[in-house]
Amino acid sequence: MHNANFAVRALKSRAKPENLAGLARYGINTRKALGVNIPSIRDLAKEIGKDQDLSLKLWRTGIHEARLLAGFIGPPQKVTEKQMEKWASDFDSWDVCDQVVSNLFDRTPFAYKKAAEWSKRNEEFVKRAGFVLMAALSVHDKESGNAPFVKFLSIIARESRDSRNFVKKAVNWALRQIGKRNLALRGLAVKTAKKILTSDDPAARWIASDALRELTNLKGGVMKRLQKTSRE
Repeated sequence: MHNANFAVRALKSRAKPENLAGLARYGINTRKALGVNIPSIRDLAKEIGKDQDLSLKLWRTGIHEARLLAGFIGPPQKVTEKQMEKWASDFDSWDVCDQVVSNLFDRTPFAYKKAAEWSKRNEEFVKRAGFVLMAALSVHDKESGNAPFVKFLSIIARESRDSRNFVKKAVNWALRQIGKRNLALRGLAVKTAKKILTSDDPAARWIASDALRELTNLKGGVMKRLQKTSRE
């Protein structure tokens, strides 16, 4: 049984302070970071295994890499809505947001609900989390039909005028990932992007044009994969 002190010591032993400058260049908040890379954190997570109590304790340390580790070792079936709200309100860096959402929150029973709720929130990283959830669900949820993703497309259109960097990039990511799920959703995502492109808002136009560049490339990897999948 591992405890929080062991996990933090293990992270510190893997820390490379020279990595911090590189993280900062990518817009990552390094105020409480150690300089441990993601592969090392993943390796430690495999060693520890799933542990809800330890996950919660690591989150409370506020250490950047401890929070990343918390997301990797948290068991999705034990995550509550209260925990999701608390952690989302603590997000202060895009990488923690993205890793926690796409490795833990998207596997909870509340994922679709929170994606819709958070997309309307004003806090930059909470709102980003809503759209990262949409993108992650598009990739990881192999069982759901198209209906929830069609609803997401309407939300994407509604929120496409948010010019904040970490929000607009997540909106774009969600639009592209939904369009890459299957041929039917690709068509609807292209239609949504073309609608957004008529906006006079610079952020909206960037979101749409960037997504269209990928989704309308008929010779690109996206179309080849979707066509292959549709024939299987």
